[in-house]
Amino acid sequence: MFGLEKKGKALFEFDLEKELKAEPTKATEMLKKVEGIVQEIKTSLRAGSSSEDFDQLGILLHGFASLQRVLNRIANKK
Repeated sequence: MFGLEKKGKALFEFDLEKELKAEPTKATEMLKKVEGIVQEIKTSLRAGSSSEDFDQLGILLHGFASLQRVLNRIANKK
């Protein structure tokens, strides 16, 4: 009947994913850069700071970790 056909959902892709699939070398460069930034943030958190800085660094860490997951997903699809 009309409208009852099952259609497969298209997989969601981030805009960044689409751009980096076209340039795989850029993805690996960004991944290395993000890993360095994540390590710097982690060392800053371990060193200790005021509570406001601690909260802001935690938020940044979560953001970079999610970016790292997206970049790893792109790198593994090759």
